[in-house]
Amino acid sequence: MTARYCSLAQAPAPALAPGLAAERLSALASGRRMWVNGTVLHYWFFDGDTDASVIPVPGRGMTRRVSWAGAEEQRDVVRACFREWQGLGAGISFAEVDDRSEAELRIGFQLGDGSWSAVGRDALLAGRHERTMNFGWDLTAPGERGTALHEIGHALGMLHEHQSPFAGIHWDDEAVYAELAGPPHHWSRERTHYNILRKLDPDEVNGSVWDPQSIMEYPFSSGLVLEPEQYRAGLNPPGTLSAADKEFVLRWYPPADVPGPPALVPFCSAPLGLGPGEQADFVIDPPETRTYTLGTFGDSDAVVVVFEERDGEPRYLAGQDDGGTPQNVAISARLVKGRRYHVRVRLYSAWGSGETAVMCW
Repeated sequence: MTARYCSLAQAPAPALAPGLAAERLSALASGRRMWVNGTVLHYWFFDGDTDASVIPVPGRGMTRRVSWAGAEEQRDVVRACFREWQGLGAGISFAEVDDRSEAELRIGFQLGDGSWSAVGRDALLAGRHERTMNFGWDLTAPGERGTALHEIGHALGMLHEHQSPFAGIHWDDEAVYAELAGPPHHWSRERTHYNILRKLDPDEVNGSVWDPQSIMEYPFSSGLVLEPEQYRAGLNPPGTLSAADKEFVLRWYPPADVPGPPALVPFCSAPLGLGPGEQADFVIDPPETRTYTLGTFGDSDAVVVVFEERDGEPRYLAGQDDGGTPQNVAISARLVKGRRYHVRVRLYSAWGSGETAVMCW
């Protein structure tokens, strides 16, 4: 039977400002999706029928609702996989929350929608009523636990291992297209190219050598890989975390001998599609009293200004928006637990899609 594959949504390449040095371009490409070390990633499971997709019924001219909620047995598999990643001792951790507004990772179980995840900080670009991860088949079936480990790897910023330019894989392209066009995937040629045949930029990959044992490696049946010769009969990773997977996570998120930087505050992202001069406003309630750092990321130049709510009115607290050239740097502000703060994001220019998100840590 054909293996079930994760399907990442196609995203445009980031359009960076002209004139950047090669070293700067490399740093932006390799780290733009990675979380700040010390972050606590909060996850939440969709749990009611109010969150669902409306899909057409083939041949009926009708639609039906498919819930994003998953059975407790499915959730337990995902929880166990979060614990396994956290057990590596990296400087990033996970916590389940009961409120979607507190979660950077929002997990659904829509059957038939495939298994996929936002990659790293791209999760912050999704609205709080949207999924950042989905599991489209039964995780309790034999051999499917690796699917949950794989999607969490994406959430940490990892990409598909077989797309590494260091792999040296020579595909039988037409055989791959034909394999994925049939059940259970029914992928278009574009989706197959994006998730399998396309080579990643060397600055994006998980490591400097190919790891065929990685949890981020797909299995492939006989006849799809022409070279290396030993994989012509098939490529079958074990579906567990490899030594290189662990090395990657510990390199990007090293354990701290002293208390690490403050964790990412549960926060929402700016709406997509802001135009130059447009702004978005948010309200946050800090979970503890301390000094926070606030900044943006995305394909844009933007500024952040923080106001403290006093007597029902916002009063300026930190940041600068004087109409001059944006510095696109983070700002610091001491926030008090129990008080409400207004955060304003103003977009000055967009290099690519104009997507931007706010981080607070």
